[in-house]
Amino acid sequence: MKKTLYKGILAIALSALTLSSCDSFLDRQEDEQLTEEKIWASFNYTRQYFFNCWGYLPSEASSFYSGIPYFGASDETSMTWNYAYRYINFGSWNATNVPNDNFNNRYQAIRDCNIFLKNVLNCSDPILETDAARQSQLQLWYDSIRWARAYNYFLLMRDYGPVFLVGDDVMDFTASTQALQRPRNTWEECVKYVEDEMNYCAQNLPATLSGANYGLPTRGAALAVLSRLELYSARPLFNGNALYKTVRNPDGTALFPEEYDPQKWVAAASAAKKVIDLGVYSLYKDEDDPTNPFLNYYGVFQKPWNDELIFCGGGYQSRWALGVHTTPTDIASGSAYGGWGPTQSSVDSYAMASGRYPVTGYDRTGGPLIDSKSGYPAADREFELTNIVNPFLKALKTSDADATSNSPRMYANREPRFYVTVYFPGTGWKHGDAVGRATFSSGGAGHTTHDYPITGYLVNKWYDHTLDSYQGQWGNVTFPTFRYAEVLLNYIEAVLECEANGVTGPDVDHATAMLYWDQLRARSGMAPIMEVYTDATTEDLIDLIHRERQVELAQEGHRYFDVRTWMIAPQVCNGPVYGLNTDAKGTGPKETVPPAELWTRKVMETRVFRPNHYLYPFLQRELDRNKVLTQNYGW
Repeated sequence: MKKTLYKGILAIALSALTLSSCDSFLDRQEDEQLTEEKIWASFNYTRQYFFNCWGYLPSEASSFYSGIPYFGASDETSMTWNYAYRYINFGSWNATNVPNDNFNNRYQAIRDCNIFLKNVLNCSDPILETDAARQSQLQLWYDSIRWARAYNYFLLMRDYGPVFLVGDDVMDFTASTQALQRPRNTWEECVKYVEDEMNYCAQNLPATLSGANYGLPTRGAALAVLSRLELYSARPLFNGNALYKTVRNPDGTALFPEEYDPQKWVAAASAAKKVIDLGVYSLYKDEDDPTNPFLNYYGVFQKPWNDELIFCGGGYQSRWALGVHTTPTDIASGSAYGGWGPTQSSVDSYAMASGRYPVTGYDRTGGPLIDSKSGYPAADREFELTNIVNPFLKALKTSDADATSNSPRMYANREPRFYVTVYFPGTGWKHGDAVGRATFSSGGAGHTTHDYPITGYLVNKWYDHTLDSYQGQWGNVTFPTFRYAEVLLNYIEAVLECEANGVTGPDVDHATAMLYWDQLRARSGMAPIMEVYTDATTEDLIDLIHRERQVELAQEGHRYFDVRTWMIAPQVCNGPVYGLNTDAKGTGPKETVPPAELWTRKVMETRVFRPNHYLYPFLQRELDRNKVLTQNYGW
């Protein structure tokens, strides 16, 4: 896709002259040196170039439903729209048809970042001689773009594994294709580069920001990237994965670690602890009612710039895209496209109010295997109807009548995060002062167009239920690209894995990890994990922290990478995917009571996951132009 390289800069500085980006990183292209001289002689043009570089970074709150597959191509979600995730889910992709291929775009970003870093501190605008604040702003921009450059590499690595590093080099697109060819660096070399860059940023970026600089990275944002990177690097996909032993550069260099190294779990624990020890972040709790577990969890996604947020991709932005795609059609909005639906397995993943996880697995027919101690009904009674007062609606001060529904027992007595995150048919959908109900039966409320959740559930946590979207009120959001709860989960997982692997370090402390886990569960109104699972072994706790992570970070884009780096995708992303029977006939868009036929587990689609699907393939055109670029496993 063609894209203007300097975006607004050249539109202002050059009028008619533009510099278009290339379709491939290795394509030849003219440089505009005279234009660059004009840019760096002006503080305003320099600022616009900064935003050009910054603009390459993903904005999860506005692009989740189209090009970016990470929300829709995991076992927790099915989306009704025919976008990139559909190809991934059904295995219909290859090296010539790569959904959301961002390889070239990331290197365009890195090249622009390198140009900026080379010039920004030499900005020659005379105003800088008398304006210390603007001089200081240049340094903040420099450090922020160092962060952005390293983050672009991290984004490449999580999709493709090891890539090639260009350092500070501004690739000369007037050079021959052969001169531009580069082999991939190893995984360890890529990790080391991002570590070094983010450590620089952690030392030089401020601990907090304010005013117009809100949304730029801080010291915590640099350390948070390292925490996630070290965690991924310690997990099986990038730590001695036998599948990748044959993936080598033309000179025979192994691109992935060939042997498992348990010390990487020590590094992961240390990286998470550095974020925690900053003392800047805390688990969000409602300002007016800090003991309310529903408002505590919901507020993370509703309260802008709260103390749990470490970095928000896209900054402070409209909630419209998140809201309109998670609002049932026929209620709450005249133009809703509610089709972002949790799968039945995602619904099953939530604990009961007792803190125990009820569904431990599935039989051959897809029926749930139930933990008899959890308080969940027997499998043959899970769809038995009973009156349920939705406690999340009560926390939003909804009347008893509007908060009550005659619903299956499977939705009763679940943990608070369930009610905040999952909308189930027939329960109330609050929008401002009004409350509607969607059923998602065919022709019923929420399912009168192709925009409906085929699973029979909607994501609930992204909509601002205090506003009336029917009147066009959607509100704003600071999307939690990195948040403190994730870092706590990173630390707990790393410490438990250290114990399982018999390794330790100065930041590996079991008691501290369990304290953090207790705090995380207490925020959501649940007892400490060891009070619920009194006989849990280390291996049990590792499984339980995986479950905690699935629930706490649900529908935030993490699950796609978690199931891949844990290498459990063949079990959870392959085969039948269940939801409710949304083919059940409804009585019309004003229907408020779901038909009885809706209440059954039904296969809604069958997905495909093959061993080569863990990582993206490089496009064939890149391999044709860069003869020393090694393709990923199995493509």
